Amino acid sequence: MPRESAELRKLIEPAVTALGFELVGVEFIRAKRGMLRVYIDHENGIGIDDCTAVSHQVSGLLDVEDPIRGEYALEVSSPGLDRPLFRARDFERFAGHEISLRLSLPMDGQRRFRGTLVGLKDDRVAVQTDAGELLVGLDEIDQARLVPDYSSHRTEGA
Repeated sequence: MPRESAELRKLIEPAVTALGFELVGVEFIRAKRGMLRVYIDHENGIGIDDCTAVSHQVSGLLDVEDPIRGEYALEVSSPGLDRPLFRARDFERFAGHEISLRLSLPMDGQRRFRGTLVGLKDDRVAVQTDAGELLVGLDEIDQARLVPDYSSHRTEGA
């Protein structure tokens, strides 16, 4: 199953936006007990009360619609400094930032890459790595995240 289910996103997004938040993305991870992660954002940031409100709303919606078989846990959080990238517009928005990629299948014997996000080229994600430019389709990406730049968060004298 892809890390973001279009059906789950379509179901959850109206509830999240009705509460005044942006739905950054949805991940469903199958394991002994599944995990549904819902990432939300807001221009003023995200607090614990925001996550609780969205969790309550989404949980009720999922109970009624029942789109996931079996047991799973629901986790609602902000995207954080290592923000996950899900949609084409995310890869355009964060061009110029350093990202880490994990591909669904190996490319030249490698699944993990790190480099500067160039953006989209012909509907493919372009990343400048030490080995050159990497071009991959969105459907080939298992996970993509921003690499946090902790140097910009340091205080003077630290």
